[in-house]
Amino acid sequence: MGGEDPLAHPHSELTAEREAPSIGAEFERSERLASLITLSGEPMLTWRLDGPIELWNDGAARLYGFSAEEAVGRSSHALLQTIFPIGFNQLRAQLEKGRFWRGELRHFRKNGTEVVVDSRMQLVGDGTVLEINRDITAAKQVEAALRDSELRLRYLAAIVESSDDAIISKNLDGIITSWNRGAERIFGYPAEEAVGQPITIVIPEDRQREEREILTRLRRGERIDHFETIRQRKNGNLVLMSITVSPVKNAEGQIVGASKIARDITEQQRAQKQIAVLAREAEHRSKNLLANVQAAVNLSQSDTPEGLKQAIQGRIRALANVHSLFAETRWIGADLRTIASQELAPYAENNKQRINIGGPPLLLESAAAQAIAITLHELATNAAKYGALSVPEGRIDLSWTQDASGTLNLRWVETGGPQAKAPSRKGFGSRIIEQMAAQLNGEADFDWRPEGLICEIAFEV
Repeated sequence: MGGEDPLAHPHSELTAEREAPSIGAEFERSERLASLITLSGEPMLTWRLDGPIELWNDGAARLYGFSAEEAVGRSSHALLQTIFPIGFNQLRAQLEKGRFWRGELRHFRKNGTEVVVDSRMQLVGDGTVLEINRDITAAKQVEAALRDSELRLRYLAAIVESSDDAIISKNLDGIITSWNRGAERIFGYPAEEAVGQPITIVIPEDRQREEREILTRLRRGERIDHFETIRQRKNGNLVLMSITVSPVKNAEGQIVGASKIARDITEQQRAQKQIAVLAREAEHRSKNLLANVQAAVNLSQSDTPEGLKQAIQGRIRALANVHSLFAETRWIGADLRTIASQELAPYAENNKQRINIGGPPLLLESAAAQAIAITLHELATNAAKYGALSVPEGRIDLSWTQDASGTLNLRWVETGGPQAKAPSRKGFGSRIIEQMAAQLNGEADFDWRPEGLICEIAFEV
């Protein structure tokens, strides 16, 4: 009476017996799953969406360097200094909406080194996030190295293509495998015509043996530096070139071809020849100048050392003025009017009317210009001491003409000065003027009239 009849529920004990093994099996499976996660070499961790790390497996400990004791209970993002590709709030929203997120994360290990992981996160029903990370640091480094290598190759390719030099590669049979724009410009063959052809298409017939020698040296691993030779353009014209050839090796270190840089040095050689010509010309002019200086010094005399010094200085200054004119025209010549103006300008500072210069434009070469400069200097110096330039009223008229044969006739006329008298003996100035005229296969004539000196000089220019 007092108790419930167990038979009233004939299946209750049977049901309990059947359910008990099921709960135990489920618990055992959970234990095994937890052990599997803990022992997995793949870094795995679980953390609360709003809380700390709850599980930290051996794989995570090996990757990051933190033990489970150091990690559990702490925020994974703070522990690993996580750098997210998107904001954390955005990542959390994606987890809550889709229950799954995958992307690249940057973490920092316990020792401070950075690690890049491919992270997969799964949000389960109770707000726990299961995170599995795969280390892809090495792959990323390889990827970055490949990008850098590709970038460097692009830079090198751009340099090769834009080079003015011909940059060519060929195999050990002498067959062209690459041909840049510089090669197109120098040799005249477009790349589509040159690639696949033997390099001998640009080598003259009488120099074919050079290629055989070059290939032999390349097979021995030798480099050929700045080898000057002749090559042939598509149109048959020859070009002087400086060639550098280097062996090219494969990954195993075997020589498989060669790279060649060929520079057109035709203009360089022409410039060197021009420099040599200019150097010889400069030497000739220097010797000529020094000879004139020596002559001016040897013919200079004076009653006093100071007078001698001033005489020599004046003559050298006249030569220096002429050389300045030549430098301005790059040694093309010196204008006669400019030479005369330079020499006579000091005497016309206070009265420009006392100097009159007239004659056609005439460009003189070095020897003639120097001789005339010294001549005018001597005439002006003599006039300043004894002639028309020694008094304020004196006047100088300088003129010249050139006849059909090329002979230059220079006429110096003094007026308004003291009465001129022919010297009892030939002065040093007259001797210098006569010597300067003789250097030009000419002659000088002095007419000492009472009203002033007339000097006429004729020589070929």
